Amino acid sequence: MPGNADYTTGYLCWPDLQTGNTSLKLSILMPAYNEGATVGIAVKRVLDIRYPCDIEVVIVNDGSVDNTSEVLASIDDPRVVIAEHRVNRGKGAAVRTAASLATGDYLLIFDADLEYSAEDILGLLAPVSRGDAEVVYGVRKFGASTAHSFWFVIGNRVNTFTANALFNTWISDLHTCLKLLPLALFRELPVTENRFGLDTELTALMLARGVRPYEVPITYKARSREEGKKLTWGDGVVATKILIRVRLQKAIADRRSRLRGAVKRQP
Repeated sequence: MPGNADYTTGYLCWPDLQTGNTSLKLSILMPAYNEGATVGIAVKRVLDIRYPCDIEVVIVNDGSVDNTSEVLASIDDPRVVIAEHRVNRGKGAAVRTAASLATGDYLLIFDADLEYSAEDILGLLAPVSRGDAEVVYGVRKFGASTAHSFWFVIGNRVNTFTANALFNTWISDLHTCLKLLPLALFRELPVTENRFGLDTELTALMLARGVRPYEVPITYKARSREEGKKLTWGDGVVATKILIRVRLQKAIADRRSRLRGAVKRQP
């Protein structure tokens, strides 16, 4: 499959979206922590899109202490499912909770902070509708008006380069939020990260399997610290450790597999 070499087969193929076949469903997973100022707008923008398939929006209020709960309580749409963590557990934990509640065939992670554009969801669906891919990443183009700091961009590029070197691939944006993949695949992967490391771990686990995401350009506008940006340099260090951990686990698994094969071949 173009853009998705060595992909493990067995997942559902997206229907011909151009013909209006809506037999499959997309679950949009939205973690929210203290996003009372933006989550209502984000949900509305996602719901206002005219999709070529059925959708649901699964929101997890991750222990917010602002007015996020009140904003979510005011949403009245049958396509929206809302869950809550009593205490803040992190983005990764919120995404896993949302995935456990999802009923779609595919999932897409979408943050509630308005850094990403809901209209780009259709762009991620397009390669799937053409049969070009089953895993699609939205790739950001950083510039003066889209990145809040020099070190933010450099950190992302260093982590992305590290992932490419460790897994012998060439992806463009390791930390992008917009990732479209089969729900069944997500549930198979041993994702354990509770915080922002989820984005790194999810990609590393797929690269270790030989999954190569299809990439499409998206729009992006990073928030500043004053506007609520939560990532720090420490998250970049954690990302590096996750990449190395997953790569070592793959190396050990490959070695054991070769040893088992050698034993079987002995007379």
